[in-house]
Amino acid sequence: MNGKLILEDGTVFNGKLLNNMKATGEVVFNTGMTGYQEILTDPSYCRQIVTLTYPLIGNYGIADIFMQSRKSFVNGFIIGELCDNGSNWHLETEISDFLTRQGIPCLYDVDTRAVTKHIRAAGTMKGIIVPEDAAKTEIDELFAVPIKKEVVSEATTPNVYKMENDGPHVVVMDFGIKQNILDSLHQWGCNLTIVPSNTTAEEIMNLNPDGIFLSNGPGDPKDIPDVIENVKKLIGKKPMFGICLGHQILGLALGANTYKLKFGHRGSNQPVKNLETGRVYITSQNHGYAVDEASLEGLPLKVTHRSINDGTVEGMRHTKLPIFSVQFHPEASPGPTDNTYLFDQFVSMLPKEE
Repeated sequence: MNGKLILEDGTVFNGKLLNNMKATGEVVFNTGMTGYQEILTDPSYCRQIVTLTYPLIGNYGIADIFMQSRKSFVNGFIIGELCDNGSNWHLETEISDFLTRQGIPCLYDVDTRAVTKHIRAAGTMKGIIVPEDAAKTEIDELFAVPIKKEVVSEATTPNVYKMENDGPHVVVMDFGIKQNILDSLHQWGCNLTIVPSNTTAEEIMNLNPDGIFLSNGPGDPKDIPDVIENVKKLIGKKPMFGICLGHQILGLALGANTYKLKFGHRGSNQPVKNLETGRVYITSQNHGYAVDEASLEGLPLKVTHRSINDGTVEGMRHTKLPIFSVQFHPEASPGPTDNTYLFDQFVSMLPKEE
């Protein structure tokens, strides 16, 4: 079946619908050459329509071991060539079956380069996926549906759970965490208690943690003021490490400001400079907001990492307390192990067993 992507500025991109499902969401793009399953199951893409710039998608299929969450949270998927004959020793199902089972509308045979260039020029915007012959009334109705802003409550875990280990006890505030982050913390010896995003500061402290981790997640950090207030109450109580949305929440809790980027950073090839060592790292990123560096003036925060592409803040550290954060994903292994020193840094802040 023929279909199309319509952006809110009226631009149309044609393709084929994998399944007769419609979608509404913010249209974004990811420049990674691999990792489509990790992208599809990363909760940070909650309610977004994701465009992949790499042309061939599905060539190594889908396997449960690569799932980053309990399900996919994306609203739609835009790709070039759909490969439904994957070849990999991990393969358990083809990508088309996965997309249909997860209820993800997919438009393929699309000029994703053109979509990406348009978004880079005009900025991310609302879009819909519909059949080619969709009536104007149906299109108008889909565009009239507002994009939900507060989506952390959808992406977070509904229940407290543990990943036990012999090392220091870390409470993980789950705003839509990727499984690879949990696996990395666990691999570094941490005894993990993962809690929902609405867990209060008092409840977290009652768990007697040695450290607190603020996870990645979807949306604008300013849409979750209650979370920011809880994190504010935790400042100075325990060592703290934040990644992606956790980095932005930490900034807001410490008095900084955040703002929306024109088209965000989404891909596994984002260069970041460590200002403390001078070394440049290739990083994996997925975010549409950033900490405003001008707002850090007068605050006890030091910028530690900066994007080579646009100069935005990619990392910061408290000048007095054992608190730091980064905007990128050290667990995603684009290096593949270049950025894992950050987990070493966090664990070194935690109390050691006597």
